[in-house]
Amino acid sequence: MIYPSIDEVMQKVSSKYLLVNIVSKRAKEMDETKHYQMPENEYKSAKSIGRALEEVDKGLIHIKEN
Repeated sequence: MIYPSIDEVMQKVSSKYLLVNIVSKRAKEMDETKHYQMPENEYKSAKSIGRALEEVDKGLIHIKEN
């Protein structure tokens, strides 16, 4: 099972399109800079996409909508 579930994350983001954009940008940023919002051992996911989803779910990435 994927963690966090899409239902949990969608409560924090207004659309799936916005979620995909945010998570993909954050995952690329993590791959390039190796900068993480949490200690690496606290992530449940091994991949950047999963880690970016975890950061959105925990409220570490703030989404500013116009």
